[in-house]
Amino acid sequence: QVQLVESGGGLVQAGGSLKLSCAASGIIVSIDVMGWYRQAPGKQRELVATITSGGSTDYAASVKGRFTISRDNAKNTVYLQMNTLKPEDTAVYYCKVGARSLFNRSDYWGQGTQVTVSS
Repeated sequence: QVQLVESGGGLVQAGGSLKLSCAASGIIVSIDVMGWYRQAPGKQRELVATITSGGSTDYAASVKGRFTISRDNAKNTVYLQMNTLKPEDTAVYYCKVGARSLFNRSDYWGQGTQVTVSS
């Protein structure tokens, strides 16, 4: 079983910055894709950014140029640096990790962390 622990959310004014972290623990053989998603009230969960084990990244158009995803493979941790935040970035942010344990490969979700951007 793999556990994900997120941190770094909070309240920030428009134009400010936050950095989210998501650390995976448990019996992990390998981790492939790591990503961040978000869900605003009344909306569907949407992709924010992903990063492969090789470091290739992909971003939603709405965050490109403002957010940066990175990972530390030694720590099984993925980060999301969020700059120039806008009120429309307000959402619960979830990390998602594709991990292989001793017996299978599954996708795991974090518990979510609230990001609120005030205007």
